[in-house]
Amino acid sequence: MSQSSPGPASAPNSQRRILFASLAGTTIEFFDFYIYATAAVLVFPKQFFPSSDATAATLQSLATFAIAFFTRPIGSALFGHFGDRVGRKATLVAALLTMGLSTVAIGLLPPYASIGPLAPLLLCLCRLGQGLGLGGEWGGAVLLATENAPPGRRAWYGMFPQLGAPLGFIASGGIFLLLSKSMSDADFMSYGWRIPFLASSVLVVVGLWVRLKVTETPVFQKAIEREEREAVPMLTVARDHMKPLVLGTMIALAAFVIFYLMTVFALSWGTTKLGFTRERFITLQLISMLFFAAMIPLSALLADRNGRRVTMMLIAVGICLFGLVMGPLFDRGQPGIAAALILGMSFMGLTYGPLGTILSELYPTSVRYTGASLSFNLAGIFGASLAPSIATWLATDYGIAAVGWYLSGAGGVTLLGLFLSRETRNTDYARSDAKIAGAAVGLAVSCATSHRTRDMCRSTEGLRSCGKPMIQAISAISANRGIHFLPRQMSRVR
Repeated sequence: MSQSSPGPASAPNSQRRILFASLAGTTIEFFDFYIYATAAVLVFPKQFFPSSDATAATLQSLATFAIAFFTRPIGSALFGHFGDRVGRKATLVAALLTMGLSTVAIGLLPPYASIGPLAPLLLCLCRLGQGLGLGGEWGGAVLLATENAPPGRRAWYGMFPQLGAPLGFIASGGIFLLLSKSMSDADFMSYGWRIPFLASSVLVVVGLWVRLKVTETPVFQKAIEREEREAVPMLTVARDHMKPLVLGTMIALAAFVIFYLMTVFALSWGTTKLGFTRERFITLQLISMLFFAAMIPLSALLADRNGRRVTMMLIAVGICLFGLVMGPLFDRGQPGIAAALILGMSFMGLTYGPLGTILSELYPTSVRYTGASLSFNLAGIFGASLAPSIATWLATDYGIAAVGWYLSGAGGVTLLGLFLSRETRNTDYARSDAKIAGAAVGLAVSCATSHRTRDMCRSTEGLRSCGKPMIQAISAISANRGIHFLPRQMSRVR
């Protein structure tokens, strides 16, 4: 990708185009991601790991599922670099292509019976590509929406890409349910499972058409005009924004744990241990997804009205309490499982709605794509990659109640992250780092030219007493905003 500045300013994006572009892209990406999750439970153990017993094959298949979560942070760093250097639009197009091509390739893979151990190896490579693509997609889609949002409605705009998660799951679950009902098990296992992966190519074309019609966000355009782009955004995040990176990861943790417990683990446990057919259990999950989707706009409205921090802290407490009753609900047959899925996905929607907005508000424009994406996808490593496997182990060795305690622990981590963070509702996205720096330097110049300062600075102690608070203030501003216009040695004035 070129690092040249964009050409003449294009016509501003309409609200409808921006929201549709952010929603359509994430829906397609999550559809691709979830059809893999469903196939990892229902298909891949038999197609790619047939030499193992059923439990071992399922665990091996879930291990390939986890690969994407370890590569998503790499995708965040890679696509985030270009997203913060070149622009949000071009990077989103590249991320969508990466995800789409990897998904279609999975639909073309020969099984283990045809090419032996090469089959699971190729499956892992395709899954790696999915992780890279989604790692770059989510953060860019959130910024496309929030960096175009009017004042006071940033959480509302930021929830549109979040809606892509339930819509993508409904589409993926719906197509698997339709295939299961319309063909025999033998046909489904032979070729039917490939249809969702191949059909993704059509959705990717639609997504590219939508994405290519949007223009760059005004906030990033202003950053270009002020020449505020970082040479290596990833290094800047690691050096100057470690606290928001860690807190953002903690804030997002519970969302990943609860989602993959209610989807991948629940589907596996329900169909292998509780006697549900895949059609019956997927139907229950699709019903729960409607509650997931309904809660996202509700929590976004609350976050815009009452603040992100207090809204999400209350939701985190609710997740902790739900974890305590999850196990008993799973032991009460279909009514209890249906209630657990609906409650779990409702809490998922509540915590997920403002999540993209609060993570993006933790970082300045120059590293926002990289920082928000890294926080989100690092939480995926700790909260999702191993969640189905950990939950399967806990349920097998300690009972289903232990899975609920695991969820409560994740909710506690998110609650702690929110407690240690700051309220971000009034963060000014368009705030100019250059203007802040200029104002601080102007203050220094004004002080230096005053008669009082010239008299004080005739002595070393006068220079220290005059310069120390000013330099520390300027350094604090620059570090907080990710800019470095002062030598580091100047911040060490004693």
